[in-house]
Parts: sequence; C-alpha cells; structure tokens
Amino acid sequence: MKISVCGIACEKCPRMQKGICPNGEEGCTPKLTGPCKIKHCAVEKKVRYCFECKEFPCELTKVGPLNYGYCQYISSTN
Repeated sequence: MKISVCGIACEKCPRMQKGICPNGEEGCTPKLTGPCKIKHCAVEKKVRYCFECKEFPCELTKVGPLNYGYCQYISSTN
C-alpha cells in the first residue's frame, strides 16, 4: 500500500480513484515535480508526511483529500 504525503493511502484517495491524481500512478511522494502544493510543502519542510510537520495541521491541509477535522484530531489540536 502506497501512503501519500498527506497521510492517506493512495488507493483510497478520491483523486486517485477517479484517475485525476496530478501525480498519476506514482501518487504523492515528497519531491518537487507535479502541481501538488501539499507535496511541495513537504519537500520544503523536509518531512515525509504532513503530520510529521510541527505546523500540522495548517491552512494548506484544508485543501487536501483528508477532512480538516480529522487532521486536527490526529494532531490533538481540537
């Protein structure tokens, strides 16, 4: 199972399931290619997953495939 930068399993990501993932079959890995802002942020912050960042959850995670409330829950910020 491939886990993306945002923490969701690529196979369960709505974009991947619809065939509209901006990174294609590779999914979201932290590198500076493709149009994914979350992926680019992970590279800049030098983290593999968003939840490893000390700023998680942030405004950028609100546009990702995970529910923002869930992001707050796993980071214990709600």
